[in-house]
Amino acid sequence: MSGFLWNATAFIVALGILVAIHEFGHFWVARRCGVKVERFSIGFGRALWRKLGKDGTEYVIAAIPLGGYVKMLDERIEAVPDADKPRAFNNQPLWQRSAIVAAGPIANFVFAVFAYWLVMMIGVPAVKPVIGEIAPNSIAAEAGIEPGMELTQVSGVETADWQAVNFALIGHIGDESMTLTAKPSPTSSYGRDYQLDLRQWQFDPEHQSPLTTLGITPYRPAITLSIAQVVEGSAAEQAGLKQGDKIIAVADTELSSWQRLVEVIKASPDQTLSLTILRQGQRQSVVLTPDARRSHGEVTGYAGIAPQMDEWPESYRFTQQYGPFAAIPEAVGKTGQVISMTVNMIKKLITGDVGVNNLSGPISIAKGAGMTAEIGLISFLGFMALISVNLGIINLLPLPVLDGGHLLFFGIEAVTRRPVSERVQDFGYRIGAAVLMMVMAVALFNDFARL
Repeated sequence: MSGFLWNATAFIVALGILVAIHEFGHFWVARRCGVKVERFSIGFGRALWRKLGKDGTEYVIAAIPLGGYVKMLDERIEAVPDADKPRAFNNQPLWQRSAIVAAGPIANFVFAVFAYWLVMMIGVPAVKPVIGEIAPNSIAAEAGIEPGMELTQVSGVETADWQAVNFALIGHIGDESMTLTAKPSPTSSYGRDYQLDLRQWQFDPEHQSPLTTLGITPYRPAITLSIAQVVEGSAAEQAGLKQGDKIIAVADTELSSWQRLVEVIKASPDQTLSLTILRQGQRQSVVLTPDARRSHGEVTGYAGIAPQMDEWPESYRFTQQYGPFAAIPEAVGKTGQVISMTVNMIKKLITGDVGVNNLSGPISIAKGAGMTAEIGLISFLGFMALISVNLGIINLLPLPVLDGGHLLFFGIEAVTRRPVSERVQDFGYRIGAAVLMMVMAVALFNDFARL
């Protein structure tokens, strides 16, 4: 329950901020264009808080935190006194109405740049994308990629760390080919291009890593048999295991690796295991009974311990950090990359190159918000930037219930020199609402299927 509350709180905070920014874009430009704004609401339904500003606008925080709106004076909605008609939205020039509508998505893009700018200035510890292993007969192996290489670009997009690599790879779902640029080693000064044939690439973003499905395993320092962390209240703590203990055997069988220990623990839920450990150079025996946990319909054992790892090579580690001015182009470039990838994925959803099972709804977003908020400010800012870009792009889709639909009608008006009839607009709103509801239903179904 605590996990649910944390995810829900992080989701409400993130969505509330992003909606407020989106609606503020509409509000700010409307005010600059002389349009009277009657209400600025974050959320829908019953008002939890309201205040009438000196500018005559009613500011509201409502009970359902799944959106918001800016209510402007408009003769198409209600009667407007003659004195206020010049301040009605529908009486503004076409370019001003278009600017007011487009300002919401633009505000989301501007916020994404701001969030990435903060991340770039704070600094992100990272490791270079050096390959540890290549699976035999894999897509990467067929392309000639080898262990020890450092990936520097994916189809021309620079990849300073593994996060950037994964992000770029996801954008190639549904493509037939992809180009990876790699150096022979992190100390090399040159690289070459490798062409990957993706026609047989099977990738489920919910359960698989794009790297492993291509046959690439990132380099990781060797995992030791020593314990780095013991989870409070876990089976390991109850057994008396401590940080720094080295587990050398299970039931008198010597352990060759930490992975072998994990396999034994997972296969032994609620079963007693006799461990031999080294503690301050002395051999001791410990009895561990792993807890039983259900995951994906299977019951496995869980001990609550994490291993120590050898140190990363110094040449593999770095911090991505920029000054206030240098961070601006980096943030703009990152936002542009996210916009490009999102637009590309939407096109692939429409053409069928990517299945609708990849759509995510509010439950998945809430989980992402909770996880990133738990990791720290930098991760949460990056998550919010990503969702802000998606919110801006989705609102620009040419569906009449969205900002993009209004801009579509304004485009038609610019060509025909007269507004689209209310009858046509009403029909378009009904169609747009139906399409949007179907997409949301599929996204929610996918969310529940992933639980």
